[in-house]
Amino acid sequence: MSNKLKPLFRNFYAVTGFSFLMWMIFLDSNDLITRFKMGSKLRSLENEKTFYREKIKEVEKDRQELTTNKELLEKFAREKYLMKKPTEDIFVIQEN
Repeated sequence: MSNKLKPLFRNFYAVTGFSFLMWMIFLDSNDLITRFKMGSKLRSLENEKTFYREKIKEVEKDRQELTTNKELLEKFAREKYLMKKPTEDIFVIQEN
């Protein structure tokens, strides 16, 4: 078996190709392991981007409704920021 391996290691192209392959898989700054990690991180960030774009659309829709409808604006202010008229009392009920 050692006689069969010796010609393989004597071949300059085989040794160079094997060395290059090991370098690209493990040692290079853009090795395959790093590329897989970066690819998964990219997919995660793209999913977050999609999520936040949908949230932005919802907020823009709510903003548009609040700027056009005074009754909705008053309801929003009362529920979200607990605003009240001077003659009113507020009771906040929290559920566990």
